[in-house]
Amino acid sequence: MEFWNEAFSQWLALYQDPMFFRLPIATLLLSIGTFLLAATPWTLLAWIDPQWARPYKIQQKPFQVQRYFLPNLARITINTTIMLALLIIIWPLLRLSNIHTAEIPPWYAWVIQLIFFIILDDFLFYWVHRSLHENKWLLRHVHSVHHRIRNTCALDGNYFHWLEFVIIGSLALVGPLLLGCHLYVLYAWIIIRNIEAADGHSGYDLPWNPLRYLPLYDGAVYHDFHHAKFKGNYAGALHYVDGFFGTHIKQYLDYKKQSKT
Repeated sequence: MEFWNEAFSQWLALYQDPMFFRLPIATLLLSIGTFLLAATPWTLLAWIDPQWARPYKIQQKPFQVQRYFLPNLARITINTTIMLALLIIIWPLLRLSNIHTAEIPPWYAWVIQLIFFIILDDFLFYWVHRSLHENKWLLRHVHSVHHRIRNTCALDGNYFHWLEFVIIGSLALVGPLLLGCHLYVLYAWIIIRNIEAADGHSGYDLPWNPLRYLPLYDGAVYHDFHHAKFKGNYAGALHYVDGFFGTHIKQYLDYKKQSKT
């Protein structure tokens, strides 16, 4: 009996560690909060669909925002709950990682690590996403949920089957776990990742969107063609990955050529 009491006390102590809230819990809350904050203005714009913004729509057809608005909120709630439960379960393993709250690194270390996270995440996402299309069972039972929406708005960036949501969320942690980064660097990366998820599904190619000027990033244009044509443009945001593996969508390349003329 004494053995089990001691084991339970040790197990309970794991969840009383301040890092339990600061790492898995706060990171998940920051992820969902950032996504909703970034997605709200884009989603509202798509809902209203004002006349002045229509020339900047990537697909010249009605958005599906009203049809999927409540299902979107339901999936976000369910998927977040499942992810929370999984994070609680794996916390005894996650706490062994080298993600830390020691001395905050200098600014250049932040930049280097964040660039590494972006490149690694997009490369991993490419292969996971491509596999979700090429594996018939995963495509039919998992990834098809996300592809119910052909003309996306920003809120659709989190419209996933729960398994895909967990997989994509886990990919975002690979880089930070490999490097054992500072917790604040992880927070910055999560913010960047969720802004990209919302922007990449916005459905608009606004010329004054500052994100479109980032190197190798093509914003909503890149991923919107994936939803419209289904096959190709598998990377998350960095179009060079599909260029290297020859999986660009032809209509996307034509659109880019026309936009430069």
